[in-house]
Amino acid sequence: MPELTRRKILAMLLTAPAATSCWAQDPSDTSAWTPLFDGKTLNGWKPSEHQGSFKVVDGQIVAHGDRSHLFYTGPFQGADFRNFELALEIKTTPGSNSGVYFHTAFQPSGFPSAGFEVQVENNEQQSGAPATGYVERKKTGSLYGVRNVYKTFAKNDEWFKLSILVRGKRVQTRINDTLVVDYIEPDQPYQADPKFQRVLKHGTFALQGHDPGSTTHFTNIRVRPLPDTAEPLPASQPSDRPIVDDLYREVIRLGTDNYPVVDYHVHLKGGLTLDQALENSRRLGINYGIAINCGQGFPVHSDDSVRQYLDGMQGQPCFVALQAEGREWRTLVSPESIARFDYVFTDAMTFTDNHGKRMRLWIDDEVGTIPDAQAFMDMLVDRILGVMREPIDIYANPTFLPTQIAPDYETLWTPERRHKVIAAAIENNVAIEINNRYKIPSASFIKQAKVAGAKFSFGTNNTDANVGRLEYPLQMVKECALAWQDIFVPRPDGQKKIQTGK
Repeated sequence: MPELTRRKILAMLLTAPAATSCWAQDPSDTSAWTPLFDGKTLNGWKPSEHQGSFKVVDGQIVAHGDRSHLFYTGPFQGADFRNFELALEIKTTPGSNSGVYFHTAFQPSGFPSAGFEVQVENNEQQSGAPATGYVERKKTGSLYGVRNVYKTFAKNDEWFKLSILVRGKRVQTRINDTLVVDYIEPDQPYQADPKFQRVLKHGTFALQGHDPGSTTHFTNIRVRPLPDTAEPLPASQPSDRPIVDDLYREVIRLGTDNYPVVDYHVHLKGGLTLDQALENSRRLGINYGIAINCGQGFPVHSDDSVRQYLDGMQGQPCFVALQAEGREWRTLVSPESIARFDYVFTDAMTFTDNHGKRMRLWIDDEVGTIPDAQAFMDMLVDRILGVMREPIDIYANPTFLPTQIAPDYETLWTPERRHKVIAAAIENNVAIEINNRYKIPSASFIKQAKVAGAKFSFGTNNTDANVGRLEYPLQMVKECALAWQDIFVPRPDGQKKIQTGK
């Protein structure tokens, strides 16, 4: 690809506007807001069970101790809010798990059953948990169990602002003014867990004290009521109204059950812009990983191009990924540059065969005739094993076969060949992508990989603006009985693969 073309592509990716606040009124305008916490006492607030779990320390409400919820019961608006803007400053510490409820009502014990919880949890994602354990996948800003956020956009031990805007049937949450959730309630809301009535009505606010291992600080809690007649949507966006179908319900069900519903393989191509991708992600409730290609002739091909790209993506509410192209990509960027991405993935669709010929498996003319399918498969598996040793987190487009032999997928992918690929993925801590575009791997491959202990990711690999809705991965979750522990999440900072590979 000519240098001028590369520059044009990179410039297009870097000119996407940053996510900004679209408040009805500037939240820094204190004249528009009413404080709900006086900074000295818990006057106007009522704790539920374990009342000692909330204290005022140095002008902050500190939640620490056994489970309890602190409900606003003060005089302002009779502690009853329908449309509003709520802003809080929050600091979490390692192990913190908390939340902010709205449209709820006081109850003496248990987790509030009425209203919505906005999650407050900034702990680093872990790659898995013991079969009997639980690792929370839903991160700060999530509209818990309805529209989840799976990437942390705030950090423990640092103050951040959480903002909640409710207008009619629309809820938006922001972290430091970055929009992370934009939920529009359908005419018939789907309730994945009947114990909780997550329906927009009206009610009060509550702060959560989750468990004795959690300490969370709250301050500067203020609200700006909006008229009950506030319109939820601009008239120009009627298409944003969600359609409640089986896929819509499945995304909510999986999110409620702690599955990270993320499409880790989204490209800004075919007219798809970053703004469109983010809007689509929020509308569907599927988080996105936006990937840029790295290799010879691709937009990212040096440390400097990595820096330019990541500077342009800074602050965007999505995962940011590197897709490695060809086997020479590691010679173009440093391990430190690789580690700056949330994760790295590649496939085995481009390689050099045993005769020194470079082939791209998806182009029939380059592959040519395959006179000996068994010999070709042995070579392909060998190349895949080499890919697994590269500093990657996800093996994408897995088990792809050229159209010449694709009809014989189940027989050519023998149990022995599958075992080699699966074992290499597990040994190198590489997740196997369940690919929506090619509908691979097959269910039989996924089941064998699950039994062996492999991790899986979801990915589309779109060629245009139609990203889809993870139809095939969600089907495989059911058909192959995948658990939430089986699904990939990026490793924490400092634990990524930054070795240059073997």
